[in-house]
Amino acid sequence: MASEESRLRISHANDVTEVSFVDRNILDEANIQSIRDQISSIVASQERPKLLINFQNVDHLSSAALGALIRIRSEILEKEGELRLAEIDSQIYDVFVITQLHTLFQIHQSADEARASF
Repeated sequence: MASEESRLRISHANDVTEVSFVDRNILDEANIQSIRDQISSIVASQERPKLLINFQNVDHLSSAALGALIRIRSEILEKEGELRLAEIDSQIYDVFVITQLHTLFQIHQSADEARASF
């Protein structure tokens, strides 16, 4: 059985794990589930996770992707970890504002700013 190709790029610097996306559009349910599973696995492997999700390459997100982010946030908070989001396209950010999700997440303009906030 072939393993599926990761839809994420993952890097570690100091005690922060940074996740960025391969795809510009995060719309497909199967890919969203795969991404959520991969990020959940990262969170589960760390005692107090510090996770930065970088949206630099993302142009579109589905509502299912937003739901996955909320679940990931809950998993991180259960472990007393920290989550930052960075480099969100202005149209996607507007959706965060409309849905009030911008009050739930710490969102930064740049990944450097987000890393410095931990």
